[in-house]
Amino acid sequence: KGTGWCTAGHSTAQTQIESGDFYVYYTNDSSGEPTQPRLAIRMDGDNRIGEVRGILPHQGVEPVMQEALGGKLQEFGGEADVYRKKSSDMRMLTALEKKRENEEAFTKDDLVLLYEINGTIEGFGYQKDPRIAELREGRNTEEDMLVIFECTRDEIAHVPSQINENTKAYVGQLEPGIFQKLPENLEHVYTSFPEKKIRRENVLIGGKSAEQLISEMKAAGINISDYAKSMLKSREFVPGKNPEEATLIGLTVADLGFKSSATTDQIYERAHILGLELCPADTGPNYCLKYRNQPLNEWIYIGMKQISDSDGGPGVFRLARDDDGLWLHVYWASPGHAWNPAHGFVFRLPAGRQVSAFARRLGLRSHSGEGGSELRRTKSASSLRR
Repeated sequence: KGTGWCTAGHSTAQTQIESGDFYVYYTNDSSGEPTQPRLAIRMDGDNRIGEVRGILPHQGVEPVMQEALGGKLQEFGGEADVYRKKSSDMRMLTALEKKRENEEAFTKDDLVLLYEINGTIEGFGYQKDPRIAELREGRNTEEDMLVIFECTRDEIAHVPSQINENTKAYVGQLEPGIFQKLPENLEHVYTSFPEKKIRRENVLIGGKSAEQLISEMKAAGINISDYAKSMLKSREFVPGKNPEEATLIGLTVADLGFKSSATTDQIYERAHILGLELCPADTGPNYCLKYRNQPLNEWIYIGMKQISDSDGGPGVFRLARDDDGLWLHVYWASPGHAWNPAHGFVFRLPAGRQVSAFARRLGLRSHSGEGGSELRRTKSASSLRR
């Protein structure tokens, strides 16, 4: 019927039906017969939703089918929360379409949604809903920022020299020491608006053993890969003794200033130059416990001192969410491993201005003289090697 669903293949259909129920919603043709498939809900087992697909480009669900989908999702309780969020996002996106058609002005809440300020707009297709780009096209982002951030033009800094106590947003390149110059409570930091937001989040770390972290993640329904378990049980995994709040900064390799691939050592050194430090070993599992609304198909790598996994390879924790839920994984991170510009890392914002453990790993030491305090390099970045 031209839906593009993989279920059209006989062997695939057989496998999917054997895995669980398969609900297909039809609309009537001109003869009044239900022959037009519009929505599919595939189950994986008795109570777990495997996937939801529609017939829009990339198998997105049509607005007209949202009500039918919402009604069916009510049968699955908390299991359907992920899909309810998608359904809600699609309804709100449809409302914005109607506003534009009626030439109504967008409110702050509308713009916060459209520019995905507080979270990613999720749909049911394989790719981003094309309506997002269509609705943004032709808009004046400079004017929209003033509404979203509730500020004047002078309160948006584009270079470090413009930053002051009244700054409400920073939209510009990240320069050396930038994170020490930004106001501590500044929420909106972008290298490019709206696509390149620098995430800032506080996470409680320390005070929990590896066994406690594993137990809490299991209780929360978070999947832990075998490699991650081996790292958590490694003698190199040393969590902090006392609980403390860590401020994490999330950015991509491109945000760090690399237009092409960069090695682990290059990424770590650049993060230090910007004023960040490596995360403690237990940041990954603790962040995983807090970041429960992680978008589907997002991967976040923890900027940390590498720990040997069960194969002896240098690994870092990776947070992920796929169709099987939230995951704590491990990823190979040798000093010379190449990362592409889209890879996303989190580093820690130092609590003070003293020389951090990160600086020491980079071979930097504090030096005081008549001109004040400075950092001097004593070793190459290869000191980051295990």
